[in-house]
Amino acid sequence: MPIQAHATREASSGEPIDRSYLARFTLGNAALEREILELFAAQMPLYVAQLRTAANSKAWMLAAHTIKGSALAVGAQRLADLAQRAERLDVDAASADGQHIRQQAADAVAEASSAVCGHIACLFATD
Repeated sequence: MPIQAHATREASSGEPIDRSYLARFTLGNAALEREILELFAAQMPLYVAQLRTAANSKAWMLAAHTIKGSALAVGAQRLADLAQRAERLDVDAASADGQHIRQQAADAVAEASSAVCGHIACLFATD
């Protein structure tokens, strides 16, 4: 079963980020919210690259854990769910099956990350 099938929760509005969740932590400060989201969008491609290039299980789990924590901090629940599933993978990357499973997980995380970052770009495109 594809990894994507297990992570379908998104913000109740169907958006990739739960802005009301984030607003609780920024106390409604729109400038702070924007700064956090822009930092998230700038860092996420680096974290996804770390996941894709992880040379061992420890590096893989650290990259997945970083993505999960970052996603949870901004209310990107679907991305956090996918990163958590990736973090829990216990496969040998040296085996062909292990490489395939990790590739599927990294692809799913990258796709969700791209959706969140694209959403962030759209939020602030008119500013």
